Amino acid sequence: MFRLLSKESNIFSVPVYIGILLLIVISFNILNFNTLYFISAVITFAGIALGYFCFNAIALNHQSHLPLFLYTAFVFSFYPGDLDIGISVALFTNSIILLLLTNTEMAVRKNAYLLVGAFLAINFIFLPTTWPMVIFVILHIIGTSDRIGLHFFRLVFGMLLIASSYFSVAYFMGLNSWNPAYFPFSGFKPTKDFSKLIWLSPIALMIIYAVVDHFNHFNLKSPVSRFKYSFLLVFAVAQLTTIVLYMGYHYEYLLLLALPASIILSRMLRFLPKYWMRELGLWVIIFILVIFKLNNYF
Repeated sequence: MFRLLSKESNIFSVPVYIGILLLIVISFNILNFNTLYFISAVITFAGIALGYFCFNAIALNHQSHLPLFLYTAFVFSFYPGDLDIGISVALFTNSIILLLLTNTEMAVRKNAYLLVGAFLAINFIFLPTTWPMVIFVILHIIGTSDRIGLHFFRLVFGMLLIASSYFSVAYFMGLNSWNPAYFPFSGFKPTKDFSKLIWLSPIALMIIYAVVDHFNHFNLKSPVSRFKYSFLLVFAVAQLTTIVLYMGYHYEYLLLLALPASIILSRMLRFLPKYWMRELGLWVIIFILVIFKLNNYF
């Protein structure tokens, strides 16, 4: 199976995976159909579908089927059906931000920070616990920009445009009270019951091994590969921060890690020395995700 998934994907691959994603979303929402869940499902579908295009934009897996397959498997395992609208919007905005920041045109990336700031503000309005994404973008500006002050100003200006619009609408609608959720920097309640998450420990160990192996062979990689992998790791750390601080028993937060985990694991499997290790590793990931899904579904 690993050999089949290692083949290069073509222009027809992404629509096929998006079709499978549509079936997954419909299947898990068909028994909980109402207006709110429908809107959440549509936004979730759009956000996850955009994630498929991020693989080619990041270009760390030689455009093979493996990361697309793993991404779909993670979505199947972590998607509960009645997904909170906040996480749905976070998935959607994260995908757009990644597409903007990984665009191959330098001019597009430099002029995208106004939009990135706007999407970060939208992200915060719907799910304030995603504030680590702001730090991720700021670090990206510091690490890649030749005009840090200008791009930081554009980022903040984009955020202020959305914030002022939001508060203006709220004022005219008579919403004058402050919601404590918009200050998510206190009262952290990290997960204490790991009985269900323990099933994911083999995958977590694989990810740790992949990251350690990357740094062990850091000097052997091309500058482009090192930069893209570092970009992916900082993004993954931002998502992991949100998960550790705020997930609690809402395991759908794990969807935020689906994309970076898919790329990291697929690269790990590809660089394992023996074919049987790659095949075994792939089946272990599939088995663990199925077990986790069944454990949470029933």
